[in-house]
Amino acid sequence: MRGNDREAALRRLLEQGQRTVPPGIHEEAVRRGGRMLRRRALARRLLWLLLVAAATAFAVWALTVEPWVEPPSETTPPLTGW
Repeated sequence: MRGNDREAALRRLLEQGQRTVPPGIHEEAVRRGGRMLRRRALARRLLWLLLVAAATAFAVWALTVEPWVEPPSETTPPLTGW
């Protein structure tokens, strides 16, 4: 299509007037949209719960194991110079 043909086709579409929306589409869209929002909210809550559980587990592990502390020496240095 050339530019003039596209413009003429667009003008014809616009001049035909408003088309009607089939009945029931609005209600269906609202129902599906609400369900999608509820699922997203549930997924977001589950992800936050998982994040909090992982942070808590890490904190408990770190306080129990204390990885920042140097482990005690298993051998003693030789005693010389007594």
